[in-house]
Amino acid sequence: MKTVVLGKESPLAVSAVGLGCMGMVSAYPPIPEKKDMIRFARETFEAGETFFDTAEVYGPYTSEEILGEALHDVRDQVQIATKFGFAIQNGVSVGLDSRPATIRKAVEGSLRRLKTDHIDLLYQHRADPNVPVEAVAETVSRLMEEGKVLHWGMSEVSVRTIRKAHALLPLTAIQNEYSMWYRDVEQELLPFLEELGIGLVCFCPLGRGYLTGSLQKASFDPQDVRSGMPRFSSQEALEANQELPRFLRDQAAEKGCTMAQLALAWILSRRPWIVPIPGTTKLARLKENIGAADLTFTEEEESALNRRLEQIQIHGARYNAQQESLVER
Repeated sequence: MKTVVLGKESPLAVSAVGLGCMGMVSAYPPIPEKKDMIRFARETFEAGETFFDTAEVYGPYTSEEILGEALHDVRDQVQIATKFGFAIQNGVSVGLDSRPATIRKAVEGSLRRLKTDHIDLLYQHRADPNVPVEAVAETVSRLMEEGKVLHWGMSEVSVRTIRKAHALLPLTAIQNEYSMWYRDVEQELLPFLEELGIGLVCFCPLGRGYLTGSLQKASFDPQDVRSGMPRFSSQEALEANQELPRFLRDQAAEKGCTMAQLALAWILSRRPWIVPIPGTTKLARLKENIGAADLTFTEEEESALNRRLEQIQIHGARYNAQQESLVER
């Protein structure tokens, strides 16, 4: 697969399309058996995937355990990103916690579960308002000096915090939601990251499944993360937003690709230092997704696509109030 380089001061080359691993263990029921996901993770590597995105809180713990079992003997051929930033008690996340001792405990646990001696890319999962960014950067810096962490990043934090953190310890990547139906990052974050030379890793690049054209009814399992998101839980919003997948369907047919491939290729076309990390638990979908790295647009195609996207209004908030409260503004 093609590769993308994240970060200029501290560069990291990863596959152009990564794999988000949260859905292997949570968020989108029914949740597969762990043994099946261990096999799946290995099959994705054999299919060409080399960039895996996980987190301590996914499960908690089980997503990292899956990757550790599946990839430990090919560790030098893959890049693994994981995250700290939540307090976990009795197997349940109980809130934000980026205190230095908690960071170190999280990293030691991640190394053990991933069966590795280093983490390629370590993110602060969410900013902790009770812990200064200076303390976070200093702790990660020491972990890097020890060789346990090679690169670091942050997820859904403000431009203000990114600037401060990058000055203390150069950031390789920022992780944020970005897709055809959530483009807020274009207003301030993208030009800012370009200025500093920091890469962008995009979660939910397929709009939590919406951009594949498969979701038309606001009916989700209560354990499904989308059940609490206004953009999904409102039938009115789902119906109002159908203009976007209809447009994608027509464009994909003209281009000779799938809707998912078109949506991912569009993200890759936005900047050369952006990597989408769609999640899936199906090998056929994984192969479909990584195929997007070979799809390109002419200048005319890209301009026409962007003009039409600018005209499509998206209805409904992406997060509910509780979820939004974890995003630093």
